[in-house]
Amino acid sequence: PITPGELLCLGSSLAFSGIFYYIYRKKARVVSRIQEAPKLQVDDDLPALVSTAEGRCLPYVALEGIVLPAQAALTSHYHEGLQGVIQKLLLKEHRLIWNSLARCW
Repeated sequence: PITPGELLCLGSSLAFSGIFYYIYRKKARVVSRIQEAPKLQVDDDLPALVSTAEGRCLPYVALEGIVLPAQAALTSHYHEGLQGVIQKLLLKEHRLIWNSLARCW
């Protein structure tokens, strides 16, 4: 005979497995879209291609080409001769809401 505790453990185990499998499949679809991303060259045709795209945005695109830094290139501390640049720095500030119950932001 199976006890109610065992049924509860089995049910919760199946529920967690289902949730984790759903998250895994969702992330696997994103990874496959990134791996299948078209490779574009950084050239004079790129601005025209972006302006004709839907929403003026190209999702999951791999850009290949030579870029020049605005100031100084970033150098790697771990590999000699390896340099990189930052294309865009995005700072997202989350809005704080006062929680009167916990008396904290």
